[in-house]
Amino acid sequence: MESFLAFVHEWGYIAVFLGAIVEGETVILTSSALAALGYMNIYKIMLITFCTTVVVDQGLFVLGRRYGPAFFERFPKLRPKADKAFKLLHRFDKWFILSFRFIYGIRVISPIVIGAANIDQKKFAPLNVLSALIWTLVSCYTGYMLGDVLEKVLKNIETFKNYLFLAIAIAVVLLIVYYAFKKLKNKKL
Repeated sequence: MESFLAFVHEWGYIAVFLGAIVEGETVILTSSALAALGYMNIYKIMLITFCTTVVVDQGLFVLGRRYGPAFFERFPKLRPKADKAFKLLHRFDKWFILSFRFIYGIRVISPIVIGAANIDQKKFAPLNVLSALIWTLVSCYTGYMLGDVLEKVLKNIETFKNYLFLAIAIAVVLLIVYYAFKKLKNKKL
């Protein structure tokens, strides 16, 4: 346990940073859960997550503005996801910009698509910041609440182990009875 805590203290915030660069909800949720357990600071996690996601998505937007559709010609495997993002952007405009972080599968490609669609920087930047703030709060708060649940589970682990043992024992007995009846039925036929 001590080695785990040393690892978290040494690498935890770096993991948050790296997780926020990519679709790192798992890292954000886990680190926030660890914050609920007292191993990390939730405010540091939120600050790192927010700043990283704003900067990365702003950079991807600039990439899309600079290279536009040629980017997707160079990487044809991204085309299906990009097409989906383009359709959503044209259909929902501002709402898509506010919500793309929550859409599984197109989260990373979306800022590139938004840039390639020639959305004005003055329109994207404030919506990007607002979206990052919402995503950070939702992700970190959800992880923090999961940590609270995890803490209660860990405090009651003995009770859960007893129930788990009982459930496994009942399942084994039921399986034995089932196969015994099945074998007996097959002998009668």
